[in-house]
Amino acid sequence: MEISEVRVKLVSNPDDRLKAFCSMTLDNEFVVRDIKVIEGAGGLFVAMPSRKMSDHCPRCGGKNYLRAKFCNTCGAKLPDNRIHPDSQGRTKLHADIAHPINAKCRRRIQETVLRAFDEEVERSKQPGYKPVSLDEDDYHSDESQH
Repeated sequence: MEISEVRVKLVSNPDDRLKAFCSMTLDNEFVVRDIKVIEGAGGLFVAMPSRKMSDHCPRCGGKNYLRAKFCNTCGAKLPDNRIHPDSQGRTKLHADIAHPINAKCRRRIQETVLRAFDEEVERSKQPGYKPVSLDEDDYHSDESQH
């Protein structure tokens, strides 16, 4: 697998831990979007795309995020004990959508994305800097159009 391109969209709020959104193209054929660069206690790290975990309202069956206090559908108060820790005692509020399977792949992705992030930060300091676009249309080639 070759990481053929990384696009970095810097986040402008300097007080936020989220520093950038990224997209990564693999083998010039497959794009992974919504990769995040986050400032953690030990420095910058890469977070893969994820979705919020949810469950269903016991009253109406409506779907709600685990941190929700009230049902989005019927407005009923949701039970407080809906978040259950995993086998290591951690609460899981998000599930990865795409992720590396082993440490070697994770390291390679993290190094490549963080290098692209550093390069984008340097470019952003130049006069006339224009932020990178992460829009879907930029990835479509003539071959994929029907």
